[in-house]
Amino acid sequence: MESRPLLIYDGDCGFCRRWIARWKKQTGSRVTYAPFQEVAGRFPEIGREQFETGVVLLEPGGTIYSGAEAVFRILSAAGRRSPLLWLYQNAPGGAAVAEWIYRFVARRRIRFSRWISILSGPDLEPPTFFRARVWFFRLLGLVYFLAFASLGVQILGLIGENGILPAQTFLDQVGARFGPRAYHLVPTLFWWGASDFQLKLVCGAGMFLSLMLISGTAPLPVLGILWALYLSLVNVGRWFLRFQWDNLLLEMGFLAILMAPFGFHPARAWRRPLSAMALWLPRWLLFRIMFQSGVVKLTSGDPSWRGLTALRYHFETQPLPTSIAWYAHNFPGWALTSMVALTFFIELAVPFFLFGPRRLRQWACAILILFQGAIIVTGNYGFFNLLAIALCLLLVDDRWWLRWSPDRLVRHSSPIPGPAREPAGKRWATITLAILILAVSIPQTWQTFDRQAITPAPIQTVLRWISPFRSVNRYGLFAVMTTARPEIQVEGSNTGTEWTAYSFRWKPGDPGHRPRFVAPHMPRLDWQMWFAALGSYRRQPWFLPFERRLLQGSPEVLSLLRENPFPDAPPRYIRAVLYRYRFTGPATRRASGNWWRRERVSVYTPAISLGMEGAVPRARLPAPDGE
Repeated sequence: MESRPLLIYDGDCGFCRRWIARWKKQTGSRVTYAPFQEVAGRFPEIGREQFETGVVLLEPGGTIYSGAEAVFRILSAAGRRSPLLWLYQNAPGGAAVAEWIYRFVARRRIRFSRWISILSGPDLEPPTFFRARVWFFRLLGLVYFLAFASLGVQILGLIGENGILPAQTFLDQVGARFGPRAYHLVPTLFWWGASDFQLKLVCGAGMFLSLMLISGTAPLPVLGILWALYLSLVNVGRWFLRFQWDNLLLEMGFLAILMAPFGFHPARAWRRPLSAMALWLPRWLLFRIMFQSGVVKLTSGDPSWRGLTALRYHFETQPLPTSIAWYAHNFPGWALTSMVALTFFIELAVPFFLFGPRRLRQWACAILILFQGAIIVTGNYGFFNLLAIALCLLLVDDRWWLRWSPDRLVRHSSPIPGPAREPAGKRWATITLAILILAVSIPQTWQTFDRQAITPAPIQTVLRWISPFRSVNRYGLFAVMTTARPEIQVEGSNTGTEWTAYSFRWKPGDPGHRPRFVAPHMPRLDWQMWFAALGSYRRQPWFLPFERRLLQGSPEVLSLLRENPFPDAPPRYIRAVLYRYRFTGPATRRASGNWWRRERVSVYTPAISLGMEGAVPRARLPAPDGE
């Protein structure tokens, strides 16, 4: 009598051998496998026809199972509870349905084997993602470093003591208004002080810890601290740190905590296996980013998206185009229309490949990375595209890395996984947080289809409580395409009649200046100027304070600009003028050398001075997220 369960299969069936190879990896030495061609004589009570039509499982006590039930019991023998076996045994009609599906597949196993070979490769060996996780963490660490470094060179001009919107003033106002609730509504370490030194210190600490993450040192505590530091900056940065990629970095950083192994030394920290739930959550995040971006384009009702003409405007009207965008804008109309259709395919169809077999995942990875590369060369979107590429890395398993990576890189990217399992406490924490994330993010995703959909009250309560932490977010870029490009030119004067323009580092100004590449650096003032030009300055609480700092000659704010046209003393008056910009055509650029043509539209803000009573009205304090 066998001391272990024995699974008997058809050794002449390639489809069967592929699945047996997979199950052997999962069950290890807990189950014995044998083809019926070798052992059928030992079991005369089982007919040959039964062996040929399905697998047979013999338990040590002599009990015999076959078909779907045998498969489900094998999965349970892999060391984890199988919900399929529970449904088979307890759900009404579960056994009948399972056995019908098993017989349907078994009768067509040659055809199914061909399709599986196409979609999954030559074998069904369970995929592992040790190297993908290592490179994901390295790229995430690089993005953290770039985010802290980029913000570090701007932060004093944006929210420093002499910046546009001082962080300390904001926290004082929130604390006075909300009392003890303020600590939850605005979770930040800067409640203990938001001086220039402390702001720079947090940016410097973030850069240092990012290098630790890149090296793989103490990933779990490092990721937790990085998330807390960046959350602290985002919540006091307000208008200047409310971009989708800031929220995406926080959400990815939080999910990475669930993926991080224990340990300090890099050579040992990566030996624990990655739980399936910790791997699926980043895929769900990537799905939401791409799919929601496609859905909002359709549900917004914007005629340029529905008419496939959006890219005839996008390259010209996006916030910070590159020089490549000029060339793309001048593509033939049929090419731009085809690119919109391709965009819809990538954003609406490809995301479903993320949950498919390995070859579909690999195709999705390649398509999405190429898509992000196209965005990188035509527009400056900070570190958003690098974050999306980092998520794509988790779609390819170790077999791909072993096949395409140089031996030296593979050898040093991660050690061979050890036998230790993830601690039970962390495993249950991951499952609990996954349930919470799915409970909140699924209604958010559904609302991209139906904006009037009502979120259940318990979910609304949870969402209000967690929203200040910005770690479960809604995504969707360019739901409505901007078809014209207004630009603000800020001007100073000492006489009120002759005006001199301030030039910005990155946004369009002089029509002859070539659009520049700036990503992954994120010039936050230049980006906000794009948003401000789309509406009234009265809806931009930072704009008049910005002008006031120019009147005061704040060195921190002036450092955000390309040059100061008033080096000796600040001007007496400041105003803003609105222009409309358009890309030039090839003939015009050859003749004039200009990348842009512009025409004046109107005065954006009237001339103001420090001496004017009420020239800079007090902006209404916006309620923090969650209020």
